[in-house]
Amino acid sequence: MLLEMRKIAVNYGKINAIRDISIAVPEGKIVTIIGGNGAGKTTTLRAMSGMIPIVAGEILFEGTRIDHLPAHKVVAHGIAHVPEGRRIFKDMTVEENLRTGAFLRRDKPEIERDLEQVYDRFPRLRERRVQRAQTMSGGEQQMLAIGRALMSKPRLLLMDEPSMGLAPVIVEEIARIIEEINAQGLSVVLVEQNAELALELAHHAYVLETGNTAMEGPAHELRGNEHVRAAYLGL
Repeated sequence: MLLEMRKIAVNYGKINAIRDISIAVPEGKIVTIIGGNGAGKTTTLRAMSGMIPIVAGEILFEGTRIDHLPAHKVVAHGIAHVPEGRRIFKDMTVEENLRTGAFLRRDKPEIERDLEQVYDRFPRLRERRVQRAQTMSGGEQQMLAIGRALMSKPRLLLMDEPSMGLAPVIVEEIARIIEEINAQGLSVVLVEQNAELALELAHHAYVLETGNTAMEGPAHELRGNEHVRAAYLGL
């Protein structure tokens, strides 16, 4: 198993944000986490990437515990996080943003090669490489956030609401990109408010409700589950 969360709990002050959550991410697969607002989806991703501390449980990456590590050391282990809201550096150019993704790397020739691969994957970023990030559209900024994460050369990509606020045609493009990078061997954990899209893309799914795991299983099976269809797919 590439990543395992075992009985994780996270608190915000005296409030239990998530409790007793266990998630497994097989190598080469897309795992999605769906649920309503406040269910704990973003908190779970932040715990995976070391952005917030856990108060119980353990997180293992390739069999090694990482839950005690700061976020930059989690990145060094091979986990990259595309946060909700993109969080790009708006005053920096596209290329400057991309290069920040490789800040822990020292393999300069490989960095240049990977930069060209990002530009090949996202031609619009190549066209705008010297443009300030804040002047780009929402879809372009999302592509930039994904490209920046890929520059860290991750084994596991965490994506938080990549379709949020985007036009349907751009959502389709982002979905295609997720499928492509997964087909090339990159594992993905996807948090999505658009549950239909998430369940279409994923191999396995977890449903969170009020900080707990309500159900889990193969994504295609959960798509047919009556509770999931009624609560999250609007059917």
